[in-house]
Amino acid sequence: MVKEKFLYFLVSIVVVLVVLVLEFYKVEPFESFSLHFNDIDFELQQKEPSKEVVFVAVDEPSVNEFGRWPWKREIIAQGLENLRQSKAVLMDMIFSEPTTPKQDAILADSLANLDASVCGFFLRHNATQKTTQEEFDVLSDSALDLLQSQVAQFGNPRFAFAPYAELNIVPILESCSLSGTFSTIRASDDKLREYPIAFYFQDMLYPSLAIAGLRLVLNQDIQRVSPFEVQLGKYKIHLNENSMVRLNFYHLKQYNIISFLDVATHKIEPEYFKDKIVVLGITEVGAGDIVSTPIGTIPGPLLHYTFLSNLLENHLIIEKPVFSFSLTVLFVFIPFLALVFFKNITLRMLFNLLSYGAIYAVVRYLFVEYMFYIDLFYPLVGLFFSMIVLEGIAFYREENSSRFIKNAFSSYLSGELLEELMQNPNNLSLGGQRKELSILFSDIRGFTTISESMEAEELVHLLNDYFTPMTQAVLEHQGMLDKYIGDAVMAFFNAPVDVEQHADKACLSALEMIEKLQILNQKLAQEKKPQIAIGIGINTAEVIVGNMGSDTRFNYTIMGDGVNLASRVESLTKYYGVEILITEFTYKKLEGNYLLRQIEPVAVKGKKEAVMLYELLTDTPKNQQRVKLYKEALGLYKQEKTLQAKEIFTILEEQYSDKLSSYFLSAIATNKPWGLKKMEKK
Repeated sequence: MVKEKFLYFLVSIVVVLVVLVLEFYKVEPFESFSLHFNDIDFELQQKEPSKEVVFVAVDEPSVNEFGRWPWKREIIAQGLENLRQSKAVLMDMIFSEPTTPKQDAILADSLANLDASVCGFFLRHNATQKTTQEEFDVLSDSALDLLQSQVAQFGNPRFAFAPYAELNIVPILESCSLSGTFSTIRASDDKLREYPIAFYFQDMLYPSLAIAGLRLVLNQDIQRVSPFEVQLGKYKIHLNENSMVRLNFYHLKQYNIISFLDVATHKIEPEYFKDKIVVLGITEVGAGDIVSTPIGTIPGPLLHYTFLSNLLENHLIIEKPVFSFSLTVLFVFIPFLALVFFKNITLRMLFNLLSYGAIYAVVRYLFVEYMFYIDLFYPLVGLFFSMIVLEGIAFYREENSSRFIKNAFSSYLSGELLEELMQNPNNLSLGGQRKELSILFSDIRGFTTISESMEAEELVHLLNDYFTPMTQAVLEHQGMLDKYIGDAVMAFFNAPVDVEQHADKACLSALEMIEKLQILNQKLAQEKKPQIAIGIGINTAEVIVGNMGSDTRFNYTIMGDGVNLASRVESLTKYYGVEILITEFTYKKLEGNYLLRQIEPVAVKGKKEAVMLYELLTDTPKNQQRVKLYKEALGLYKQEKTLQAKEIFTILEEQYSDKLSSYFLSAIATNKPWGLKKMEKK
């Protein structure tokens, strides 16, 4: 019992390590699932955004009134004049192209007349237009020199960077109090959940649009107070490992959104904006920035609005990854505790689920009331991984009935046949019975050459890669794997339980082996390893099958002349240059339609009559044409019309690289008649 608990404990530790790696390195698709799983936080909370912030939107009614965007700059200036009583105007738009000097001057003057204005700019990783020295000189006045010097001195936080920027034209850039970037970084599921504090551009640290606006409103600069915390005035901002802030989204209907049209036409009086921070942006389809977030698609400017409200209303999310990691460890070990204290699996499941449910409720409450964010997805992953693994081990240890049969035959029989065998275990009694089987042998050609070119470890790995799909092909068609003989595979069909159409199953298995081999060779080619070619021989015969050996140690196998014939037929595949050979005895048992080529009768030692051999081919249009031409050539060859036969065999050899035709061309050249090849003992 102590050993069993220790085993469960060790397994729990392994599961903990696996899940923590997934969580720490944000492995996909788990990370995307985690993000979606925790988005329910924003559905549960009922907090409201700050009344000090308002979003003025260039929306559809505005575009209907003033025309398609971009407008004449005097129209924007008209709206800005009515925002002069605001604390600050944050421009989530760029005027990167000059119009007329008059129009540019009107907009520049209106921005200069505001108490505080922030020009937005966009950072890029690729661009054809470079920043001019004049633009850079003006922009550099907005850089976060204090924070950058602290980061350089003490290290952390780490900020993203971009080598290119799309800026406003110089007259507008000069007229704004500060500039701030409205670039963002998407999560792994392509949603925006975090807000950047700053970005590096040309080795200088620049604020985001909202941070630049707050610098003006608070008349304070942002500075570092700890490795992952900065301060702006009285507000402390906790940063994650990427120097981002997780946004605490509100319900979309709670955001205060006003149409630019209502501002420009005085439907909303200028006094309304007194002492407010205004975010001016575009929402009109085709011109605005619509982004995907945990609360759905929203206008991009609302990201600045959300961050401003989070900060001003003390709604910033508190994020401590150590708590998530701790819960992950806890929930991995909860199934271990359940196994120790509860013998009944139903009680264990109930204990596991109720434990998670209780913690889930507490964590959601902490977020709603205190903005404390804890990732509950990875603890759930840890719980289920641990439950599955530990309960699986427990179930395995408790299931001892039929263990001998499973251990002895699970690697040699398909699941369907194994279940049938377990219901009739008498089939495994010591001794044998005479039964008609279809026997399959396959062998790697030139294996000695391959083995001499590889190290022993590489060779073992190659054989494992080869035997796996070959065995699958046998098992998938209800065959039994008898044994591996070096590089050879021996299998048979119709034992230990009856299999209908066993000759067909053997042929289908052989065809699938060739198909799987082609896939394996593609992989080997990529790894620059030797290609594998095989030969397969199939014979159907009545043989002895059963457990052979002693009372204490025996092997379930087959014996008889039919087995030897299958092995010798396989050896002839190389002689004829084909992949699959079947005997006439298998041929006569086939019930399905297959693409076959008759070859010739072969004299077998111990039999009075020769055995006819057939090649089995994959049924493709190309092979169908080969078979058609071959039958014509073989018919002529049988009639001793060697010149006509030679002509067609030559076509097959040249156009299809048909090695069987090469064999018959050689026979024609030596005046060998069709048939009666003497088979030597392998």
